[in-house]
Amino acid sequence: MRILVVTVVHHPEDARILHRQIAALRERGHEVVYAAPYADRNTRPRPYVEGVDLPRAAGRDRGAALRAARALLAERGAAADVILLHDPELLLALPGTLRRLRRAGAVPVTVWDVHEDTAAALAMKGWVPRPLRPPLRAAVRAAERLAERRVRLLLAEDAYQHRFRGRHPVVPNLATPPPGPPPPPGDDRVVYLGQLSRARGALELIALARLLAPAVRVEAIGTADPDVRDALAAADREGVLRWYGFLPNDRALARLSGALAGLSLLHDQPNYRHSRPTKVVEYMAHGVPVVTTPTPLAAELVERHGCGLVVPYRDASAAATAIRRLADDTDLRLRAARRGRQAAVSELNWHPRAADFVDLLELWVKEETAGAGTA
Repeated sequence: MRILVVTVVHHPEDARILHRQIAALRERGHEVVYAAPYADRNTRPRPYVEGVDLPRAAGRDRGAALRAARALLAERGAAADVILLHDPELLLALPGTLRRLRRAGAVPVTVWDVHEDTAAALAMKGWVPRPLRPPLRAAVRAAERLAERRVRLLLAEDAYQHRFRGRHPVVPNLATPPPGPPPPPGDDRVVYLGQLSRARGALELIALARLLAPAVRVEAIGTADPDVRDALAAADREGVLRWYGFLPNDRALARLSGALAGLSLLHDQPNYRHSRPTKVVEYMAHGVPVVTTPTPLAAELVERHGCGLVVPYRDASAAATAIRRLADDTDLRLRAARRGRQAAVSELNWHPRAADFVDLLELWVKEETAGAGTA
């Protein structure tokens, strides 16, 4: 198959897009064109994909990205068997484009990979004025129902099913556990992996680092939203914590091994109530105890598997107490690491699910081709 993968929002090195889905497609021998904001993110395409640079959609500045995406779909869509879209914004580039492709005899399977609860996420978008959020949420829900009739859907969480009339396949965010037993967790370093924002607990992370220093060092890996970037940079300059910024996936995951704990300090936001933080699964896969706020799916994982501790929302002091407890109790720390690793390997492992993802796209192409042949 020839697959055109498009994002104007996500980092080109996004783990779900590049390191799971595209890697699975390439392993099966399929050709991939990956269109993403490479220049804006100061990165280059991997050698095993054909990369196409697109503008990045950020804040209210989305027009240029959508125009470029629409032109790309019109130009490259006819040669694709599958068009795999990763942003809800890209649905706006489809009207007219798909009709023109079909008139030209092209029948690509168009798929929207639903990463998050878009309507719920609007509450955390500082660039959206508060009075506009309710009507925008309603518009997003209407657009989702319309998209369901026109494209195929993949869901990152089973909990997203309630937003749609039909049932759709779920391709969950799982981890790829490293081969062999990971090193045991140490007692002097905790890590955070992922995008940094207020709602994701960036300010609590800084406060936590001040409470733990100098006995335990806090490391943060990931890009930061503008409203917390200066605070993180200042804390890094002061030596309060170590902020690495963005690291490629392999280097970021390598920083997890041997850590005392992995942190997930999400706030109580609607968009997080139905999502399992991928970072939590990655910590478990690397044999790192988890310290998380009580977002439902993260807390359920930690409590069911006994792989860490749950702390209240927005409470850096409670998080510091949990980390000191893990540092002081070697048996607890090793038990949490072992149980998390076992659960990640047996239940949360991407390896056995990768083939299911590729099989599904191949089946949809066969169905579309057969349907076009009988039309």
